[in-house]
Amino acid sequence: MIFEELEVWFDPVARAGPEAMAVDEWLLGIRERPLLRIYGWDGKWGSLGYFGNLQEARDRMPGLEWVRRWTGGGTVDHSEDWTYSLIVPKGHAVAELKGGESYRQIHEVLVRVLRDEVGTVSLSTGGGEDSGSCFENPVEYDVEDGTGTKLAGAAQRRGKFGLLHQGSVLCAGGDWRLRGEIFTESLAKSWSEEEIFVDERRVAELVKRKYGAQNWLERC
Repeated sequence: MIFEELEVWFDPVARAGPEAMAVDEWLLGIRERPLLRIYGWDGKWGSLGYFGNLQEARDRMPGLEWVRRWTGGGTVDHSEDWTYSLIVPKGHAVAELKGGESYRQIHEVLVRVLRDEVGTVSLSTGGGEDSGSCFENPVEYDVEDGTGTKLAGAAQRRGKFGLLHQGSVLCAGGDWRLRGEIFTESLAKSWSEEEIFVDERRVAELVKRKYGAQNWLERC
């Protein structure tokens, strides 16, 4: 268990890429307690990391709409994945860990969850660079199956408000809510489900100013 207490929000709204990213940033700015958000996408979206190359992403994964994340990492096809975010406010123990250590601890929990679904699962020993297609190039502490195929990866950002950890799981079949409940139970000693009322005005501002803006998408 890496959290004493954790709230989980099964976001009932499938959102377009810019709005999905804006909600995460908004949450990071207002949360006082750690939150696990599990959500879906409206349409066929891909995301690229803060430093990612948009043209390379388009060439590699044609047919997707694209949004640039606030976090790092490679390109991810979200059209069939299971997506979650962990929002950990500043001052909580997980937010104060170094990047590799928080990544490892969260993914160790995810390994145990996915083991019950797909069998042999382990943490990658890495060796690749965190660029290109996220699921073609496992890096240290990603989650992979017995054949070395990457099943889950994530990207993080730390700042004055705390830690944002955005994760993607390739095996998207099964009961997405049940997986979320098991993941939450495995992350925290105690947890509760939260109903969150999104500040639509603030989220819309973030979409207009950042995530939906062409200069943000094409920044690299």
